[in-house]
Amino acid sequence: MTTTDAPASTSTTRPASLAADDVRRIVHPYTPTESRERFIIESGSGCRVRDVDGREYLDGIGGLGLSQIGHGRTEIAEAAAAQMKRLEFFHSRWNFSNDRAIELASRLGEIAPEGLDHVYFTSGGAEGNDIALRMARYFHYRNGEPERTWFLARNMAYHGITYGSGSVTGSAEYHEGFGPMLPNVKFLTAPYPYKRHFFHGEDPTEFCLRELRETIEEIGPEHIAAMIGEPIMGPGGVLIPPPDYWPRVAEVLRSYGILLISDEIVTGYGRLGRWFGAEHVGVTPDILVTAKGLTSGYVPHGAVLLNSRVAEAIGRDSGFPIGYTYNGHPTACAVALANLDIIEREGLVRNAEVVGNYLGDQLRALLDLPAVGEVRQLGLMMAVELVSDKETREPLPQGTSPVADRIREESGVLVRGNPNSFVLTPPLVLTEAEADEAAEGVRSVLRRLRPDGTIE
Repeated sequence: MTTTDAPASTSTTRPASLAADDVRRIVHPYTPTESRERFIIESGSGCRVRDVDGREYLDGIGGLGLSQIGHGRTEIAEAAAAQMKRLEFFHSRWNFSNDRAIELASRLGEIAPEGLDHVYFTSGGAEGNDIALRMARYFHYRNGEPERTWFLARNMAYHGITYGSGSVTGSAEYHEGFGPMLPNVKFLTAPYPYKRHFFHGEDPTEFCLRELRETIEEIGPEHIAAMIGEPIMGPGGVLIPPPDYWPRVAEVLRSYGILLISDEIVTGYGRLGRWFGAEHVGVTPDILVTAKGLTSGYVPHGAVLLNSRVAEAIGRDSGFPIGYTYNGHPTACAVALANLDIIEREGLVRNAEVVGNYLGDQLRALLDLPAVGEVRQLGLMMAVELVSDKETREPLPQGTSPVADRIREESGVLVRGNPNSFVLTPPLVLTEAEADEAAEGVRSVLRRLRPDGTIE
């Protein structure tokens, strides 16, 4: 007979047991199978989360740029429960619908950029970008131009990891080993003014516009369906283009009959201090993809907003022939409605602007430090670019993830490490006191950061 010792204390062994089970069972994105370290979050409230060891963190990444209203809102749980008791799910295929989907579509029509008054519901952002690509090709097919199959995207862009959205994501790590990817995709230079060498001494907008025109002429405008881009490139490092970039890009695309798809998965629903990034860049796209902040992450949901020209073309005759099981999921729609109520009632769009500028000013004060090259901020979306040399603007040798790890370990502030910068996208309920805490947590590490990447 085999015997085992009883655990000395459930409370002391539970974190280790959970970590071991996680390692044994769960395949994590971006985590090597040999990794044994886990940070297991079990509860949250407002801008804070707690792990199974009882340590509290200030959530500077907002779940992944989606927790607009913060964690632990009972109003959302109550809205979901009430809807589930009444109607948890019914499909929206053919001429079926549900009241919550209709109410949410009407609400989105009220807050969306003018002209985007049609909605196609999804379960998330990557799925939304994938369907937007399909819509663009189908739009041209229905209008007698089936040869328009090419997409223009940008280096460093992130649009998701389905085969369609992953194919227009401009990073080799999402393509290597998964090919062939979706054909007929051409990547353009990202509008990243800090990287002067990208533009060879030319004005960034002029360079990007010339490259865009040359690419269109090379492929042939009659072969191009759409260009997809984020108004502000989020995971790429909060890359804020020059003010004239998007208006001039949109003008070129219109002149060639090419649709514009705007990926507002991160920038939508108040993140930038406006309902949508389109309001900041001064351009209304043909198709606008949203998710994340639509429900603040309480349940998966997304909404693709379309203008009438696209909606009518893809929907006529036999209708748009792509439908998901969870299109217009009534519980997800009920949660989204409750979430939008909170954003409006608590003035969180305005708070994102005010507290975002407050935190941005504190981070910009770090520009005197030797390893801080640039701070980019719009609303509650910001990045700190770290460099090994301020003159050449070369990044840190090992990227910023080790710095993000130290900030978490030493100060309990969660930030997202990237190759060139680390990113903050905290909940829109962030207070100035919490912004002070976040800034001090970042400052405490960066003032000891050497240009070679070591931390004193």
